Amino acid sequence: MISTDKNMIKLYYSSKSSIGEQTYSYLNASFKDILAIDITKTNVTGSQWKDMAENLGVTIGDLIDKDHPDFTKSYDDKTNLDETDWIKILNKSPEVLVNPIVILGEKYMQIKNPSGIEKKLEANSKGIDEKNPI
Repeated sequence: MISTDKNMIKLYYSSKSSIGEQTYSYLNASFKDILAIDITKTNVTGSQWKDMAENLGVTIGDLIDKDHPDFTKSYDDKTNLDETDWIKILNKSPEVLVNPIVILGEKYMQIKNPSGIEKKLEANSKGIDEKNPI
């Protein structure tokens, strides 16, 4: 059973990404109540991707690393994709997720610097700016 505790940290990450693995390691070492979702092993629904993007203030396409080799072998910068297409890409090639996503209660953060997570996730969550990647 999944805890619904507002203090639980949810991490959406790719275990094929060094930033994802490092973020998972920092969180795993620092906090007890973590729900880590490795998107290479667990399918994330379109609704979940949409919710994360909306709460981060970005589009679903912004969640994708458009320079990742798995993306560039099939698409270029002129490719016109809709929301459904972006979701399909994330589900087919989850390693193209640009940054791990951490959710703490109502706060959503994209993680660019895994070591910075310790400073951002204080016990009371003060100072978190969910619109700015860590």
